[in-house]
Amino acid sequence: MKFSLEWLTDFLDTEATVGEIAAALNAIGHEVEGIEDPADKLSGFRVAKVLTAAPHPDADKLQVLSVDTGEGDPLQVVCGAPNARAGMLGVLGLPGAVVPANGMELRKSAIRGVESNGMMCSVRELELGDEHDGIIELPEDAPVGASFADYSDASPVFDVAITPNRPDCMGVLGIARDLAAAGLGKLRPLAVPQITGDGACAVEIRTDDAEGCPAFHGRTIMGVANGASPEWMQRRLKAAGQRPISAIVDITNYVMLAHGRPAHAYDLAKLSGAVVARRAHDGEQVLALNEKSYTLDQSMTVIADDAGVHDIAGIMGGEHSGVTDSTADVLFEVAYFDPERIGVTGRKLGLASDARTRFERGVDPAFLDDGLALLTELIVTICGGTPSEVVRAGQAPVEPKVVQFDPTLTTRLGGIAVSEDEQRRILEALDFTVGADWQVTCPPRRHDIEGPADLVEEVVRIHGLDHVASVALPRAEGVAMPTATPLQQLERKLRRAAAASGLNEAVTWSFLPTADAEHFADGTELWVLDNPISEDMKAMRPSLIPGLLAAAKRNADRGAPGSRLFEIGRRYFRGKGGASDERPTLGVVLAGEKSARSWSQGKATGFDAYDAKAAAMALLGAAGAPVDNLMVMGEAGEQFHPGQSATLRLGPKNVLARFGALHPRTLKAFDVDGPVMAVEIFLDAIPARRGGGGFARPAYAPPALQALTRDFAFLVPADLAAGDLVKAVRGADKQAVVDARVFDVFSGQGVPEGKKSVAVEVVLQPGEKSFTDAEIKAISDKVVAAAAKQGAELRG
Repeated sequence: MKFSLEWLTDFLDTEATVGEIAAALNAIGHEVEGIEDPADKLSGFRVAKVLTAAPHPDADKLQVLSVDTGEGDPLQVVCGAPNARAGMLGVLGLPGAVVPANGMELRKSAIRGVESNGMMCSVRELELGDEHDGIIELPEDAPVGASFADYSDASPVFDVAITPNRPDCMGVLGIARDLAAAGLGKLRPLAVPQITGDGACAVEIRTDDAEGCPAFHGRTIMGVANGASPEWMQRRLKAAGQRPISAIVDITNYVMLAHGRPAHAYDLAKLSGAVVARRAHDGEQVLALNEKSYTLDQSMTVIADDAGVHDIAGIMGGEHSGVTDSTADVLFEVAYFDPERIGVTGRKLGLASDARTRFERGVDPAFLDDGLALLTELIVTICGGTPSEVVRAGQAPVEPKVVQFDPTLTTRLGGIAVSEDEQRRILEALDFTVGADWQVTCPPRRHDIEGPADLVEEVVRIHGLDHVASVALPRAEGVAMPTATPLQQLERKLRRAAAASGLNEAVTWSFLPTADAEHFADGTELWVLDNPISEDMKAMRPSLIPGLLAAAKRNADRGAPGSRLFEIGRRYFRGKGGASDERPTLGVVLAGEKSARSWSQGKATGFDAYDAKAAAMALLGAAGAPVDNLMVMGEAGEQFHPGQSATLRLGPKNVLARFGALHPRTLKAFDVDGPVMAVEIFLDAIPARRGGGGFARPAYAPPALQALTRDFAFLVPADLAAGDLVKAVRGADKQAVVDARVFDVFSGQGVPEGKKSVAVEVVLQPGEKSFTDAEIKAISDKVVAAAAKQGAELRG
C-alpha cells in the first residue's frame, strides 16, 4: 500500500522524519518496501515566467522564449508547445536537471541554430499526469524562481507491505493509529460529520442475501456536479498509485484508501426499481468496469435492480450503472460483505481489485455509518447536491470479541518484560478496551484477534520486536537422529555424483508451454492450470527433458560451445480418479561439443548415445541400483531416435531409465540444433536397498591375491546385443568371474556373413589360493558354454 507523508499527517500529528517513520513502521511489523521522494525527481525545475515569445527564425512550430527565473538575467529557451506565450507562468528545467519521464539530462544546446538554456516542461514530462499537448500553466500567484518541488508540495511516498492479517491497516488511518501507539506522534481525532438527510432515499435498498451481505447501507444525493476532483485529492491519489478519474469516483477511492472502507457510486438515472444485494442466478452476466464480461453463478453475491446485475458485490462495479461527467443524481452504497464469499468469487472469476483485497481480508463492520457520512460530506463539499436520509438494510456483525488476558503471558510467550501499565497503554492506544480485571474488548475491525496470544503479539510488536533478545534453542546432548527421508538422501547422493562427473545442475520451471508438455506426455493426461502465472507456461511438466532442452538452447544462443546439464525434480501426471501423481526424476541433457577441437584430434567431437548410456549407468550405480542385472531394451519413447536409444530395466516391465539421442523431430519442435543426448532416470522405480543401508561404509578389504585376465573372441549373430553376451559371461562363474567387458567388435573379411566378432576381457579373482591351470581351464569352459547359450562360438 502506498501513501504520502502529507496524507499520513492528516491523521498523525508528528514531527518525525521520513527515516524515523520508516524505521518505526518496520519495527512494528509493517515492512517498508520503498520510499520515493518526488522532490528528488523535481530538483532542477523552477517556477518561471515567460517574458516574451517570438517565432523561431528557422522552424515554423518553434518559438524563442525569454524566461525569467527569478534571479539574474532572463534565459533564452526554445519551445515547441502551442500554448507558450508571453506572460504565462510555467515550469522550467534548467541545464543539469533530469527529465523524470525519459531520464534525459537537460543541457545548454543549439536548436536549429538558436541557443536554448533548458526546457519548459509538460505534465507528462514531469510524470504528474498524462497531459502533453502543452507546457504546464501555473496560477498567476505562483512565486517566480521558487523550486517547483516546494511549490507543488511534493511529499515523500511510502510503499508498505501490509500482511493479510491486518486489514485494519489497509487505510492510512490504520497506519497512523499503529504509529501513534508506538509513540511516533499523536493520533488526530477523526471528525465524523453529522449529516441530516433531506427526505427519503429515492430508491428502495435491501439485502436478500443475509449470509453474503449482512448489512447494506445507502443514500441518494441529488443535483451533484461531477467534474475534476480537487488538486489536493488528486495529488494524494497519484501518490497511492491511483489515476484520478472524476470527482465522484475519486472521492470513493479516497475514502477507501484513507479509511480502508470501499464504497460504490451508481448513476441513479441508470437504475430501475429497487437496488438489492442478492445471490446471482446461474448464467447471469455482467459487464464490469474493466470492460470485461463475467458469467456468474448462484454462489456469488451481486448488487442488482429490476433490470439485472450492476455490481459484483465487494469486487467490481458494472459498466452500465457507472457515473459519468453528466451524472446529476447518485446512489452511494456502503456495505459489509462476507470475506469468505468475496474470496471464493474473486478466485472463480479471476478478478482482482482494491475493494476485493480489503473485503476478503475483512473490513470494519462498525464503520458503515461513519464511512457513509465522510463520503457524503466530501461529495456535498466538492460536487454539491442534496443528500437523502440513510437507508440501513440488514445488520453488520459488530458484536465485539472479549478476551480474558493475563499480562504475565507477555513475558512467557513474548520473551520480553513489559510493565502492566505499558501493556494497558499499548492496547488502549490500539483501540482495545481494557477492564480492571483484564477483560479486553476488541474493536470489531480486528478480525485477527482470536485469543490471548494475539494480544501478546500486539504488545510485543508495539513495544518493539528489536527488544526481544535472541536466545538459542536448547540442544539435546548426543548425536541427532537423521531427519532426511530415504528419497531425500538418495537425491543428495545423486546430486553429488552428477556434479562430480562433470554435469552442471540446472533448476528449471515446473511449468511448460502446453505444446512442449504434450510432446513429452506419452499419452498421459496433463495437469493444465486454470490460473497460471503466464499463459505461455500453464502445463505441469510430464518430463524434465523439455526444461533442460530450453536451458541448453539458451546456452547455445549465448555462444556456449556445449552443455552438460542435470536436474532432480518432479514430473506431474493425473493419477487415478484425477488425483495428483508426482514422480521424482533425474534428467540429463548433453548438447554441443563433448571436447573442443585440438591439434591431436582435429575437429571438435560431440556426444553420442554411448555417452548417455554411460551417464545413466553411473548415476544408477550411485543410486544403488543393481546395474549388473539391468536389461537394455528398446522403446525409449517417440521423443528419442529409435536406432540410438534404449531403456534400462529390471525385468521386462520395471523401467529404471531411458537414454539416447533425441529424435530430429523433437529437436525441430524445440528449435535446437542437434545431435542432443538425453537421460531420464525414474527414481521411484529404483528398488530400495535391502537392510535400509546406513551412513557407515563397509570396511575396505582388498583381495589378498592378484586378479588375472583372460581374453575370449566369439563369433556371434550380427543382431546379438553385446550386453547380453557380457551378462552371460559374468554369470558363468559368479565366484571367480568378477568383471567382463567388450574391448573389440569386428565384422568383415574373415568373419562369416551374418556374424560379428566380439572380443571380451574377463577378470578372474582367486580366493584363498591361486588358480591352477586346471581351474582356469574349467572356468574358461564355463565361460564358453555360457556364451554358447547366446549363439556364440569361440573363434579358432
